Amino acid sequence: MVSLEVCANSATSAIAAQAGGAIRVELCDNLNQGGTTPSHGQITIARSALHIKLYVLIRPRPGDFLYTRQEYDVMLSDVRHAIERGCDGIVIGILNKDGSVDADRCSQIVNMARQHGVGTTFHRAFDMCADHEKSLEDIIGAGFERVLTSGGKTTAIEGAAVIKHLITQANGRISVMPGGGINESNVSDLIRFTGTSEIHASLRSLTYSQMEFQNDHILMGANHFNDEYVNDITDEKRVRELLRLANPV
Repeated sequence: MVSLEVCANSATSAIAAQAGGAIRVELCDNLNQGGTTPSHGQITIARSALHIKLYVLIRPRPGDFLYTRQEYDVMLSDVRHAIERGCDGIVIGILNKDGSVDADRCSQIVNMARQHGVGTTFHRAFDMCADHEKSLEDIIGAGFERVLTSGGKTTAIEGAAVIKHLITQANGRISVMPGGGINESNVSDLIRFTGTSEIHASLRSLTYSQMEFQNDHILMGANHFNDEYVNDITDEKRVRELLRLANPV
């Protein structure tokens, strides 16, 4: 059976993911920027509402994955908070200037998490690495249980051949989980081609504001394509449908 982790942008999305049948949630914020660490409030509410596994993204800012000492300290603080809140796992990725995995820092965080029985996933910073085969070995060596990847491409479908190769290379030592643009139209082909046993998707739908008065002359953010009266939230029905397609009777 192929299992599903949902990338949830809020506690509300996390609850919808659970209702749809996901076995795990990766809780994030700012998905339009690739995802950042969610607020303490989102983590606390999601944890109290979920009986499925809750993993939390630890990423202090958008952009690259080369972090200053101060940014790394922020990550350590966020890891401690996730552990204290009872999260089942954390999702991190740290690179060196040359595009290799920062094995020292990653190992420190993995060991911190492991002491508390908390799992670890290496996120799509992997796709930005210079050498995917070597980086996979470094990630395995650091003790991660899982790596999330689109095969070094923008979407998992584009990177399917690389994902298949990585699953073969891993040979059961780590879970290689495809993610990036997976939806109802491509999930069956991706699973059939790669042989993966788990997938990662956000499965969001637009929800419209209930505000009766809407001021359409002001934008609150820098992105001029934002609509202040529309939100993207994980869709329970889409979660159910993806799982049905991933696991045909």
